Amino acid sequence: MLQNNPALKSKIDQLWNKFWSGGISNPLTAIEQITYLLFMKRLDDLDLKQQADAEFTGDKFTSRFAGTWIPPEHRDKAAEDQKPFAVDKNSLRWSEFKRMSAEPMLTHVQTKVFPFLKDLNGKESSFTHHMKNAVFVIPKPMLLVEAVKTIDEMYGEMENDSQEKGQAFQDIQGDVYEYLLSEIASAGKNGQFRTPRHIIKLIAELVQPQLGHRIADPACGSGGFLLGAYQYIVTQLAVKAAKNNDSSAAQLQTDEDGFKRTSVSASLTENAKRILNESLWGYDIDSTMVRLGLMNLMMHGIDEPHIDYKDTLSKSFDEANHYDIIMANPPFTGSIDKGDINEDLNLGTTKTELLFIENIYRLLKKGGTAGVIIPQGVLFGSGKAFVEARKILVDRCDLKAVITLPSGVFKPYAGVSTAILLFTKAYDKQDKVDEPATQQVWFYDMNNDGYTLDDKRNKLEGFGDLQDIVAKYHSRKPEQASDRTQKFFSVPRQEIVDENYDLSLSRYKEDVFEEIHYEKSEMILQKLLASEIGENLDMQALGKIQGGIVKELLELKGMVG
Repeated sequence: MLQNNPALKSKIDQLWNKFWSGGISNPLTAIEQITYLLFMKRLDDLDLKQQADAEFTGDKFTSRFAGTWIPPEHRDKAAEDQKPFAVDKNSLRWSEFKRMSAEPMLTHVQTKVFPFLKDLNGKESSFTHHMKNAVFVIPKPMLLVEAVKTIDEMYGEMENDSQEKGQAFQDIQGDVYEYLLSEIASAGKNGQFRTPRHIIKLIAELVQPQLGHRIADPACGSGGFLLGAYQYIVTQLAVKAAKNNDSSAAQLQTDEDGFKRTSVSASLTENAKRILNESLWGYDIDSTMVRLGLMNLMMHGIDEPHIDYKDTLSKSFDEANHYDIIMANPPFTGSIDKGDINEDLNLGTTKTELLFIENIYRLLKKGGTAGVIIPQGVLFGSGKAFVEARKILVDRCDLKAVITLPSGVFKPYAGVSTAILLFTKAYDKQDKVDEPATQQVWFYDMNNDGYTLDDKRNKLEGFGDLQDIVAKYHSRKPEQASDRTQKFFSVPRQEIVDENYDLSLSRYKEDVFEEIHYEKSEMILQKLLASEIGENLDMQALGKIQGGIVKELLELKGMVG
């Protein structure tokens, strides 16, 4: 965890400050440019490692930096005419160009290294495919030199941390990128903002994705939910493998939120790694977020993430009944062009928070489970589309739980009140519903997520309600959760139907009123008078007082006496 390495955090903060003072003040632009530099560094490091591994094992290996590169704009020329434009690929390595002086380095990276990265063919990675529209905007030679130097220093700190403290380099590298993402201080475009990582971990613990599950996020942003699913699966497999081998690796330390997590897939077989790499699918309508999401997963050790630039609500996205697990925090604000809404979405609304609920239902396989964050207005809105969306959840799905979150969870990005829905798809859209799937809905009123609920979101002592929710959810029994004065309770389906499918916790929670006994009014007034003029009250003398607080108290005393 980065809080245990102030030197590394300091380097990351230095990197941000260099971009700010270097003229790139938009946090989203800065993180995108940093991402490109990290990708250049990562590409070189991986290539050098594969080269060293091949030399050690005697296997044949062809470096992606071997030979020459002809820029695309010169490839239609005759071979002889191409020669003046040929670039030695080795000069495109991070470890080579970082030795250049300022002006030549900026020109080299702008005109050769960056175009080379964009030209890497799609089979190299999804990231290179989505680099096609990327723009390199670092304007000053010294900013590039300082950024390259700081990133190298960061990697040096990461190596030291790995060796001295035993944390896997892959996890540290992932933590660094997560910390970089957390520094984006604005909500970004289209109402996007990062879901707190402890909330993602909570949802992963509740839906419990498994190896072999096809997992998706239809509005994935920086890929946090896909990463959460990946880390949950890898952690479970690592713990299981360690137990089978009677290894101390089973004793993973819990993090500051009470969860055990690792990104390290070293204990996985090649087949398990292949299955895992084919398990994660994300989509977003913001090309910048697609690149950030891809890089986030790659920095955590997922070599080939499947994140694509697509609008999953539009007519062009025709997948259905495709995924075992969906974890998502879709955008709450705004609406979609009515003419572009997929014909399979029939709620008759342009509100994205409702369309995404129907869309997630559509994308799930029968028996597939979703953990979704929604604004609390969805739980009780009286409009037709709101009620129809809740009918889908209660009738066509087994709505397992509604967990309300405190309104400060998404600060400083937003103060909206939200809830987590957990549901399993039971009926397809075309199926006749003979017996509604939901029998009981489990409610939990989260008051404390382990952090302050102001803009600073500082860590509090303990785990808040997080671990209690996990334990209570997995051990829930309707007959044991009937006391509606508690933080959690179950409500039978018919009662929800009778309330027009209202799913707001406040509709069913019973408040506890504590009886308080007060002193009689005359006794209170007597004490107030005594506090003004002392204990020895001469009522005749008091009666001659013509004004002030004493006169008003006496008048009150006469009224209640």
